[in-house]
Amino acid sequence: MRKLLLSVAVVLLLSQGAFALTADEVMRKSQTAFLYQGKDFKARVMMKLVSKGGQERVREMTMLRKNFGPVGGEQKYFIYFFQPADVKDMTFMVYKYPGRDADRWLFVPAINMVRRIASKDKYSSFVGSDFTYEDVSGRDLQEDTHSIVKEEKYGGKDCYLVKSTPKAADMEYSYKLSWIDKTSYLPLKEEYFEKRGELYKVFTADEIKEIKGFQTETKRTMKNLQSGHMTQVVYIKADYDIGVEDSLFSERFLKQPPKKWVE
Repeated sequence: MRKLLLSVAVVLLLSQGAFALTADEVMRKSQTAFLYQGKDFKARVMMKLVSKGGQERVREMTMLRKNFGPVGGEQKYFIYFFQPADVKDMTFMVYKYPGRDADRWLFVPAINMVRRIASKDKYSSFVGSDFTYEDVSGRDLQEDTHSIVKEEKYGGKDCYLVKSTPKAADMEYSYKLSWIDKTSYLPLKEEYFEKRGELYKVFTADEIKEIKGFQTETKRTMKNLQSGHMTQVVYIKADYDIGVEDSLFSERFLKQPPKKWVE
């Protein structure tokens, strides 16, 4: 009888500890690895937009990010566009806060105007790409309910497969599946499912490099399976902890960004 009870206890313990971390803990670690590494970050970015027919458009930009406070807390982003001509000298800035909507501004040089991006527009396409405004700075983890579906390999790496379901009903997708690397906690793949349950958008991490000790996704792709359109983002060069100044994140520099930070 004792052996039987011991066996049952072991099975129960193994069952309860099937996943070493909760889904919320996995996603928190993933957000840290993907969006919060270092005190600040700078990258020269090439964004290639590819139509279903293979036509390509390229956007070149510099992206800067700085953390304010603890990991998972406030962040600020600044993006400056070099090309093509229709977006040259355009800038985009984000103030991201934990637990509430981010503030976003876009400076359009053609009309010399700073435009506030409404919170309802955060799901809109970012400069014609398959990424949204929200994708640029990341989604607040509290806006979704997370659960671990299972553990499995993806690309030869052990992963947590996490299902994230939006709490709000106004999202363009009903849920998202994420393959989170159990070592780096970077998201290696994400699948977005629409209201009817059909897969319509896929994110993949195509290249990961170590930069100053941080595992960094230096090439990533978002594909829209319905339109056949895709967007590939490549970091030509990237660096952490370079001392980005607080003053950069201001309306003044949206219109006249300092060369030492955007070049």
